[in-house]
Amino acid sequence: MAETTRFEDWEAEQMKDPEFRAALEKLKPIMDLDRSILRLRIAKGWSHKELARRAHVREGRLTRLAQSEGNPSLRFLRKLAKALDARVVMLLEPKEPAAP
Repeated sequence: MAETTRFEDWEAEQMKDPEFRAALEKLKPIMDLDRSILRLRIAKGWSHKELARRAHVREGRLTRLAQSEGNPSLRFLRKLAKALDARVVMLLEPKEPAAP
């Protein structure tokens, strides 16, 4: 029988690698954005294609965002937000927490 690995165990092992951690940190904002879009889209009961149609964007561009490729423009995000009856919120945070 094949041995299975839990994702959490695999991820913990990968996080020991500084290159992996750096790459993951670079993708994190886009991954969080994609999860938000996905959650809103599913709540409306729309397919990927339906969101693209309602937002007046190319389906391929939406697919690239879902695959964490490229940097979406604010104009593109506003189109998605309007279609999803949502708002775009941007946040800048310090890389390291401030000392007490």
